Amino acid sequence: MTAVIPIHAEASACDAPYTVRPEKGQREVFCGLTGIIWLHRKIQDAFFLVVGSRTCAHLIQSAAGVMIFAEPRFGTAIIDERDLAGLADCNDELDKVVDKLLRRRPDIRTLFLVGSCPSEVIKLDLSRAAQRLSRQHNPGVRVLNYSGSGIETTFTQGEDACLNAMVPVLPAAPVTGAPRLLIVGTLADVVEDQMRRLLTDMGITEVDFFPPRNSTMLPSVGPDTRYLLAQPFLADTAQSLDARGAQRLASSFPLGAEGTTLWLKAAAKAFGVAGDVFDAVTRAPRERAEAALLRQKVHLEGKKIFFFPDSQLEIPLARFLSRELGMVLSEIGTPYLHRKLMAEELALLPANTQITEGQHVENQLDRCHAAAPDIVVCGLGLANPLEAQGLTTKWAIELVFTPIQGYEQAADLAELFSRPLRRRMKLAA
Repeated sequence: MTAVIPIHAEASACDAPYTVRPEKGQREVFCGLTGIIWLHRKIQDAFFLVVGSRTCAHLIQSAAGVMIFAEPRFGTAIIDERDLAGLADCNDELDKVVDKLLRRRPDIRTLFLVGSCPSEVIKLDLSRAAQRLSRQHNPGVRVLNYSGSGIETTFTQGEDACLNAMVPVLPAAPVTGAPRLLIVGTLADVVEDQMRRLLTDMGITEVDFFPPRNSTMLPSVGPDTRYLLAQPFLADTAQSLDARGAQRLASSFPLGAEGTTLWLKAAAKAFGVAGDVFDAVTRAPRERAEAALLRQKVHLEGKKIFFFPDSQLEIPLARFLSRELGMVLSEIGTPYLHRKLMAEELALLPANTQITEGQHVENQLDRCHAAAPDIVVCGLGLANPLEAQGLTTKWAIELVFTPIQGYEQAADLAELFSRPLRRRMKLAA
């Protein structure tokens, strides 16, 4: 029997407990290499070289949807039969691949060696290889490494591992006593520009984004750094920033009008922005977002939603859908529940919310069918079978690929859930 542990939210808006069901067993996960798809678009002078198998190459190429004639900023150094038979030194072969790559692509300034899950790759010391290659190609190219292994808890941890690998090379910020804001987590450029504009209008002008658009423009970090997480799956990166002396600003995440307001308010409070200034800057975009959400609410209010664990976005999404769109939360599955990073989100969930941490996929499928939700958020591996059984689904990975943060994207986020329901209604008519 699965244990159910009551957890009391310290600042619950409804002053009622939610429950967390820990589960272990077979789980459906997507490979952490997938993070390369959005990271390579963001860091425009970086290259991601996966050290792996042909399966790794096929995964990234198909997930990215890149045409064969394109020049993407990722590739795969394939471990083949010759390497597995011990006929070649893997380090020598890797050096040859890197040398050839850098000769062909002189625009590369940061090269990430990305480990994968084949046993021969796990045995290869990519950390030492990165240090060696960095010395060889210094100062033109910095070489870093991280693991994108499919054995990780969730596919979004690929970004966490990448940013965590970059934290040690961030310049040390001088201690001046003047705080500087760091936004942590990959945001689409249009969202980054919107956030910077709002913060600037409040008077918060010393703002950096991590990762940057250019890897040679790394933000400095130190005791004067105050940082906001833009993504909820960056626990290791947050821990490393804390170790560098930076201080996290506790907040919910910028999903929906309410979440974005609370996120921006955390920065405003830390930087001493007056309440009337904050209200004046955020009022117009907040009201636009709220009005746009009302048009989506007619399709979503009262509809039941069930989350399978996939991206660690599940709890902020559930808060948004419940509080701003009136959806009913059947169950929130999340791969891992980081209570410290999620404290503000957990406090806003409705009474008696059921959270599942981890996964026993067969048991969760049984609960999903028993709940008979109107829409299910799940990974690609479960979506087609559930659709065939008559359930409406939303691919969790689409919620990571799509710009969903901030006021201007709030209605787009809501539409990602209303569109499948409207489509189902039209097909049934």
